Amino acid sequence: MNRLRRLLPWPLPALLVWASAWALFWLLPRGLPAVLAATAWGAAWSLVGATRMRRLLLALGFPLSLLASGAAALPAWGWLLPLALCLLVYPVHAWRDAPVFPTPLHALDSLPARVVLPPGAAVLDAGCGLGDGLRALRRAYPQAQLHGIEWSWPLRLACALRCPWARVRRGDIWKAGWSGYALVYLFQRPESMERAWRKAAAEMPAGTWMASLEFEVPGVPPNDRLRTPDGRLLWLYQVPKKREK
Repeated sequence: MNRLRRLLPWPLPALLVWASAWALFWLLPRGLPAVLAATAWGAAWSLVGATRMRRLLLALGFPLSLLASGAAALPAWGWLLPLALCLLVYPVHAWRDAPVFPTPLHALDSLPARVVLPPGAAVLDAGCGLGDGLRALRRAYPQAQLHGIEWSWPLRLACALRCPWARVRRGDIWKAGWSGYALVYLFQRPESMERAWRKAAAEMPAGTWMASLEFEVPGVPPNDRLRTPDGRLLWLYQVPKKREK
């Protein structure tokens, strides 16, 4: 994915996706099926966008331009279907969490030197997206049992196809239990970090770890922080012993 972005600097991906969606639309018989097929094409390729705004531009470019052009005469309700396709990829439920932030492949290479895990330890990528974090975790811990949770079912499916060696399931990272993991990895957003640490500290056993790429937990001193090859910080937090009531 990162290699593709380097080969096709922005806005070239948008132009190619929009042009190919329009080509698909003109090749198919006119009507709602052609609109849905071209919209689905754009929504699928929107996953190559590096930011939320770029992904939305890629996904919505064709249906919005089609609406403006008047090239297809659809009933009013027909325009709800392209929107529904986009919502399948970017469900409203997940908007409060991070967009698809890809973890660089080598970002976690130095993690095992600080967080030593036994063979077979369970590791969770909370909000695994397309699976870039799981691929980085596999490089760092090749003998670990890797798990991923993702709310968007198209992203979950794409992640499972890219990471067949991991157990990837659809779910809410805030409702799923974290108690069975030796390490939970996140690449979320700053607003999510306090909530993530409260969940880790409440559910995970003492001595286990939460690792966050780029974003720290406000007001909580990290046990360690590592510098990744691209200069970002990896923040490490070890779950303390539970206080006796």
